[in-house]
This record gives sequence, C-alpha cells and structure tokens, in this order.
Amino acid sequence: MMSITRRGLALSLPVLAAACAGGDAQPALQPPPTYGHLTPLRLNVLNIEVLEPGPGPNIRIDPPAPLSPSAQAVRMGRERLVPVGTTGRGRFLVESAMLTREVGDGGGLFTQRTERLSLAIRVRVEVLADDGRRVAFAEAEVRRSATVIDEGPASRARAADQIVRQGMDDLNVEFEFQLRRNLRDWLMTGAPTAPLPGPVQQESLIRP
Repeated sequence: MMSITRRGLALSLPVLAAACAGGDAQPALQPPPTYGHLTPLRLNVLNIEVLEPGPGPNIRIDPPAPLSPSAQAVRMGRERLVPVGTTGRGRFLVESAMLTREVGDGGGLFTQRTERLSLAIRVRVEVLADDGRRVAFAEAEVRRSATVIDEGPASRARAADQIVRQGMDDLNVEFEFQLRRNLRDWLMTGAPTAPLPGPVQQESLIRP
C-alpha cells in the first residue's frame, strides 16, 4: 500500500499540473483583431449602413473556430468606414464568409492526420443616392487555404484562428485598394463638408 503525506502531496501537484498541461488543452489565443487604428476610409455620404449577414449558403463556419470570418468582416466595415458627407448614403455588405474543413490525410502508423482549411471572404461597399439608386460600388475578396497537422481540437482551433487572422490582413489591404480605385471620387481626403459628387462610372474590379 502506498501512502502520501501532506508534504508529498504538495510536491506532486506541480507534476500533475504539468502532466495535464501537456495534453490537448484549450489554446491561449489573442483577442480578436481590431481595425480602428488603421487609416479611416472617409466616404462622402451622410451615413453608412453596415449590414449583418443572415444565415445562408454563403455564410459557413466549420468548428472549432475561435474567430468568425463574417463577424470580423463586419467589424472591419464598422471600424474603417466613416461617413463625412451631407447627402447620400453608403452600405457595407458581407456577400460571403466561409471557413471550411476537410480531412487531408487520415493518418496511420507512420503518417500524421492532417486537414485542409479553406477561407473565402467577399465584401461590398455601395454608394446610394437619396432616391435609393446605386451610383457606385466596390468589392473586395480574399481566399486562403492551408493543410495543417491535426493534433486534436486545440491545434485545430489554433489553425483556424491563424488563417482567419491572415485572411483579414489580406482583406484589409484589398479592401482599401478597391475603394481607392473604384470609389476614388467618393473618398474624402480634404474638407469633410465638400458637396457630394455626381454618379461615377463603375470600373472593372479586376486588378491589372
């Protein structure tokens, strides 16, 4: 029979804690990224409506997923777009936000189990006249994929967190590029009280 004294029990607790920590514990992830510190995109409209995407085939998140691609895209729209005009309105929409998973290698005696992550986010900004006509728009899209080792729920969550963060970094760059290219006549760089310009001709969204 083995007996454990109070002192022996106290000494064994750190060992037990270390053993537990070595398992598939929940990942210590960073807080969700924010976008308010980035250069504001000042649209010459009276107000901007940021629409929350509803359920549908273009909105999908395969768990575990610490960060929601759709929620992050909405946050980007809210924190980066600023209305500075006196008439007209803007509208920000998340057209698609998908984080999907599929088994890569099922694993075996000499191979590790892997999975493939795919991320796709597409957003749109529209400029509407007072009568509701759409007079200009810009779209931005990002796609990423990665094949990662599947070591359990914690590693899968970390991989999902990383690909969404990387995808949002890419989307931020593409979003600003497309607005400056396709909505340049609506972006304010001077006095915010300048009059609202007339409709501009829509341009191709394909980068040369």
